[in-house]
Amino acid sequence: MTATLSLSIAEEQARRVKDAIAARPDGVLESVAESCGVTMRTVLEALPKEQVAFAPGEGFEDVWSHLSAFGPIVFIVHSADGVFETKGTLPPGSSGRGYFNVHGQSPISGHIRADRCKAIAFVDRLFFGRRSLSVQFLNLDGHVMFKVFMGRDESRELLADQIQKFEELRGRFIM
Repeated sequence: MTATLSLSIAEEQARRVKDAIAARPDGVLESVAESCGVTMRTVLEALPKEQVAFAPGEGFEDVWSHLSAFGPIVFIVHSADGVFETKGTLPPGSSGRGYFNVHGQSPISGHIRADRCKAIAFVDRLFFGRRSLSVQFLNLDGHVMFKVFMGRDESRELLADQIQKFEELRGRFIM
């Protein structure tokens, strides 16, 4: 009986998430997670299959290495308390002292617990009416550690070379 009840709760959550996405298909996914009381992993898994693909977190350093050659991107950390965006190129990183350390000629630097990366989501969906491409790094708890969004030109269009690089990277790493 407990398994049936748990399944019913999970099914109800999944239905609420899908309904919330359907009501605002190009909206903020974190709002869906918050309003439905689920993780971002649950929300990402509820997206149509053509909008998201997952790679294992063990590919963290390899994916980061490829992304560091993309050129200008937007690095986003989204928490309940704010959304922090930094534009720049991803500098290369290296492992040491329990962290993936990022330093270089970029405003993006820091120390990442790469060992907590469980999955990497390649997301291709509309965001407020515009195509958006991002690579989202998910932790062991199903929350997004940070996101890397592909860059845009002066007209706010995605950079053509990054679209191609994103699609090649997604094809190389998806599960």
